[in-house]
Amino acid sequence: MRRWRLVLGGGPADGTGCALDGADAQMDAALAALYDQGGASRDGDGGRADRREGGLSASAPRVARWLGDIRTYFPSTVVQVMQKDAIERLDLTRLLLEPEMLEAVEPDVHLVGTLLALNKVMPDQARESARAVVRTVVAELERRLTQKTRVAVSGALDRSARTHRPKRVADIDWDRTIRANLKNYLPEKNTVVPSRLVGYARRRRSVQREVVLCIDQSGSMASSVVYASVFGAALASMRALKTSLVVFDTAVVDLTDRLHDPVELLFGTQLGGGTDINRAVAYSQGLITRPTDSIFVLISDLYEGGVREEMLRRVAAMTRAGVQVIVLLALSDEGAPFYDHENAAALAAMGVPAFACTPDAFPGLMAAAIERRDIARWAEQHTPAP
Repeated sequence: MRRWRLVLGGGPADGTGCALDGADAQMDAALAALYDQGGASRDGDGGRADRREGGLSASAPRVARWLGDIRTYFPSTVVQVMQKDAIERLDLTRLLLEPEMLEAVEPDVHLVGTLLALNKVMPDQARESARAVVRTVVAELERRLTQKTRVAVSGALDRSARTHRPKRVADIDWDRTIRANLKNYLPEKNTVVPSRLVGYARRRRSVQREVVLCIDQSGSMASSVVYASVFGAALASMRALKTSLVVFDTAVVDLTDRLHDPVELLFGTQLGGGTDINRAVAYSQGLITRPTDSIFVLISDLYEGGVREEMLRRVAAMTRAGVQVIVLLALSDEGAPFYDHENAAALAAMGVPAFACTPDAFPGLMAAAIERRDIARWAEQHTPAP
């Protein structure tokens, strides 16, 4: 009954007849401040009085205390959800500019996106606190994702280079070897006698692939910008890849020189504004010097504010030249995104897959692209349908 009372919120209509006190009452107050319609005032036994008003006021100390309360009473995963709801439902973005507020929050990807959107209007006294929040989130993402990315991509780079003189049995590509020797099939032995081996060439030190990450900075893509920046830094640390990172709204900014520091890279973005995908694709084309060895990843919801037909022509030209083009509608854990279905269908018709990808699946996606596997088939097997 206690749990139902916390869920239903009290008052004569909840039917539990359960009064709360102590920590339960404080937990209930924290929930009420956010999820009651218009907030609530309380009667003596922990239920609601008839008149509802208030919620979290525009007072930074009170909000900071509320943030401390929810961290006391709820696990971090729930805290992150409540913070996100508070920012959206109670319009707390202005208060995030205050240092005491930033010191009280639970850092997560959504909060980083909000801080980046406020970057240009953030007062100096809040900027260092904001950087500390961003730095905490980036460090956690790097711990979780960077090593996985390096392992997947390094293995794919090794496997993508072929040789007819593999040095070890482990380096033989048996599928390709069998296909190359089907003419040597002996029916009486029910086996293939290989006259030519196909294997993986390893330990190449030169640049093997060019990777261009092109990221939409519109507000809806905030989580994707954060994740892509961390992945960009991980890819840039690998000598076998030449990695470029471009962000865009109606303007295009090349942030490749900041890939060594994802925090500085993120503060070089400007979330919000319009979208000119065509201009971004045109700039990215100029970065590609070896089309057949290049991977172009466009991360966008595809709502084009520029010249749609020209954007599609540029993408078609890239694919004809041999560039591996991939469109990610979102790089986040949030499931199916909102996106322009017409543009996604047009890209799919020219053989360019467009789908949402979770951060944990992204290393495998890059490995598949490096090996020139069928990305559309890979997406069907590893990602949820948009």
